[in-house]
Amino acid sequence: MITAHLPAGYALWRVVGGRSYARLVAALAGSALPDTDLLFFYFVDGGAIHHHRYWVHVPAFWLVVAAAALPISARAGLLDLAVVFLGAVFLHLALDSVTGGIMWLYPADDTLYEMVTVPATQAHRLLSFVLHWTFLLEFAIWGLAAVLWWRSRQVQGRPTHRN
Repeated sequence: MITAHLPAGYALWRVVGGRSYARLVAALAGSALPDTDLLFFYFVDGGAIHHHRYWVHVPAFWLVVAAAALPISARAGLLDLAVVFLGAVFLHLALDSVTGGIMWLYPADDTLYEMVTVPATQAHRLLSFVLHWTFLLEFAIWGLAAVLWWRSRQVQGRPTHRN
């Protein structure tokens, strides 16, 4: 995924009953957080290691975070926010598994598992992704988010009738 993580987080928020803006922030933060490793990838590492090998893209790391955070957030009355946040993180990882590869079996295996390999057919790797058929999934996610947003506007605009 290149552009669809935030729309996917928005769609997740809507699907889980998106009324709370705190949940929206949790969903958007969780859907985008794993890609903060791109800052390190470009500005520190110089692209030497695939950014999906950094800890924020490793499911095992997030399982450890979940094991610690869920009981704490439950005691603090924030379990719903933690679940939405972690759900969005795992949605990010699942979407990255389509073409980007995720180390689902780490630490037992450090293989990047992907559903479809995008061949480097263009001069720039990013262009290869954009021109590959799997990029249609990005459009579909944007479309879903747009439909959910549009429907939420329709519901809010309806007058309420009381008998």
